[in-house]
Amino acid sequence: MWCEPEFHRAGHGKMFMKHDKGEGLSPKLVDLEDAEESRADSEELSLQDYQLELENRIRNLLWTISGDYTQQMKPDISLFRRSKDIALYDGIKQGALAKFFDKDFLGMYLVKKIFMGADEAALTFVSQLCIEEAIGDRICEQRPGIWEMQRKACEDILDQEYETMPSAADKLGYLRVNLLRRRIDRGENADASNKTITNITEKEQKDRKYKGIHHYIDLISSAAETTDTMSLIRIIDTVYNEVADPDFSQKATLEQVLAVTMEDLTEFDWHDYLSEEMYEDALESYMEQLTSNVAGMENADVTREMEEERQSKQKITVLPPEALEKAHTYVELNFGKTYLSELEEKRMNQLMCRDIHSDCSLYFTEGILKSPVKRNYQYEYAKRLKNKNIWLYHDKHRIVKRNIALLTEMLKKSLVIKSENQEILSDRGMIVPSRLWRLGRSSDAQVFKRELKGDSSDFVVDVLIDASGSQMSRQGEVALQAYIISEALSNAELPHRVMSYCTFWDYTILHRFREYDDPRSANENIFNYVTSSNNRDGLAIRAAGYGLLNREEEKKILIILSDGRPYDVIVNRPNAKNPAPYHGKYAITDTAAQIRKLRSQGVSVLGVFAGEEKDLATEKKIFGKDFAYIRNITGFSKIVGRYLTKQLEDDE
Repeated sequence: MWCEPEFHRAGHGKMFMKHDKGEGLSPKLVDLEDAEESRADSEELSLQDYQLELENRIRNLLWTISGDYTQQMKPDISLFRRSKDIALYDGIKQGALAKFFDKDFLGMYLVKKIFMGADEAALTFVSQLCIEEAIGDRICEQRPGIWEMQRKACEDILDQEYETMPSAADKLGYLRVNLLRRRIDRGENADASNKTITNITEKEQKDRKYKGIHHYIDLISSAAETTDTMSLIRIIDTVYNEVADPDFSQKATLEQVLAVTMEDLTEFDWHDYLSEEMYEDALESYMEQLTSNVAGMENADVTREMEEERQSKQKITVLPPEALEKAHTYVELNFGKTYLSELEEKRMNQLMCRDIHSDCSLYFTEGILKSPVKRNYQYEYAKRLKNKNIWLYHDKHRIVKRNIALLTEMLKKSLVIKSENQEILSDRGMIVPSRLWRLGRSSDAQVFKRELKGDSSDFVVDVLIDASGSQMSRQGEVALQAYIISEALSNAELPHRVMSYCTFWDYTILHRFREYDDPRSANENIFNYVTSSNNRDGLAIRAAGYGLLNREEEKKILIILSDGRPYDVIVNRPNAKNPAPYHGKYAITDTAAQIRKLRSQGVSVLGVFAGEEKDLATEKKIFGKDFAYIRNITGFSKIVGRYLTKQLEDDE
């Protein structure tokens, strides 16, 4: 069982993890007297060591607090770089909001308010304050152990975001500082009977420039007494209208805001408001983004600035030898045993991991659910996500079945045409009496005919799925896409393999769901699809192409389901070549080159794109004309089917 690492703060947002000898993969705590560069390397390594566990721990807090295992969030690991307590308390608050209030109703109110002209940043700010007051005491009373985490989270936010007290003109900032201080005092006196502490002095209360502040602190604090979502919304709305935007009440009342129709919202373009990966529906995506932001406490801009500063200082992480020795064991523990022998694995790495991938490694597995080392935290997390994928399948089974049937029909028609015998004129074969007159009279002297045997068995297909963390928001949809393709190929009796890929440390993990000649029942393994970490697309495509090129079939097809965003953090071995970071133009160029090489070797490559619209240009650079943009699963089979049938019917 994984034990939570111990974090040590040093300055603004600096954290270190410590483990007993022999536990985990992280090196021992770096001496606080060491140079800044050494501390940063230790921090990054520790977070990479435990990235999956940290993400899973946050999600588990969400599920445990809410009691609802269908709730989802995308943990922000950069929060751990700021503060362990902020990151963990964020997961707790997400769960508490879902437990005590209607998140969808609240999210819809926020969307409607912004639609009517409210400022998103200010509304998020006000909502954070009110939600913290609404659930802060409540969740701590149910689970007293949260008091200390809550207090430390508030301390870290004040420490990192406020060097000085906000001015009187910044009413929201002043309110936030005072409410955070009150929360800290409650945490320090959790057992005290009097938990109402105000940090505004009598002099400040009498001073005209602080007029009304005490009133709004009391108003926000009254959210602690709310028992329903509508009451909470009324407090948020009042504070926003009176403090953040006094002119808003002239635009619309709360009743008018709530009266906004879904038709109005769906016709509005929300894309400019999105900062996270898009879902199929932009409105749904924006609402989820909003509710996630208001459940937090920290200023997202500060987190982003701190992360950008960290990345600018540290582009490459070099692992010490002791960590490298344990890396393979760690990957095995969290992704499942490899199905290759040690010799086979070494050979594949020698063949594939060359040029810009020379310091990388490949790891082939059937996944932690099929080949676990032990049933650890990651195993349980993978099982939950499998169940979620299956739940989505059952929820959309009519659409999925229709897509499978349609794609199957398209493939079978093409194969029937391909398998039909054709008669052609020739210089040998059976004589055609009606053409004998051409002898000596025409240059077209072919007077024979012969039959060409059709062959529908000369095709093989590989399906390769991007399983990086950027696919998390659409994980279930991607699993359904792969399942539809695999089921249709099985129905058409075409040999095919399905794998996913992601990269952790310097290991690119290829997760095999089914092998080429596996029975149809193996398609169900696709629901074991789990997303995490990064993606080194060029290396994964090279490895998949190698297996495909070794097949005897003449016509080879590779289908890649991705979001067009190749990205891999750089983790290098000591004394290695230390290649350039694998992202941006560098990664795109490499991925496109691997695809061009496969095409030059006779492999037809199709990219199935389900990412954000802003990444379409990248997808075009990688795949050229042969890519399909999937906006929703309803028309999935028609789009993919047109490409596949073209390949099946093409004689060239």
